[in-house]
Amino acid sequence: MVIGVCTIDLDIPMSTSLKDKRQVIRSVTMRLRKEFNVAVSEVERQDARQTTVLAVVSVSSDRDYVHGLLTRVVQWVEKTRLDCVLVDYYIELI
Repeated sequence: MVIGVCTIDLDIPMSTSLKDKRQVIRSVTMRLRKEFNVAVSEVERQDARQTTVLAVVSVSSDRDYVHGLLTRVVQWVEKTRLDCVLVDYYIELI
């Protein structure tokens, strides 16, 4: 069994309040869950107005599948989310 964890560091430059930020995060997490069937949670900087860190997790018996899935998640965030900027990401397979 392989557990893949991807941490994604995001900037949300248009956010003027925590309410704006949470609206963007809610949208991102719901779309990721629907599109990729992964677990998603905000794990750092919950009280910062324009930055956040999301953790995306997937479990499978195939190491290559998990790595490919998490890579596609990162690409999806970069290409489709115009309301946030991907600053950094890290993929770890356990």
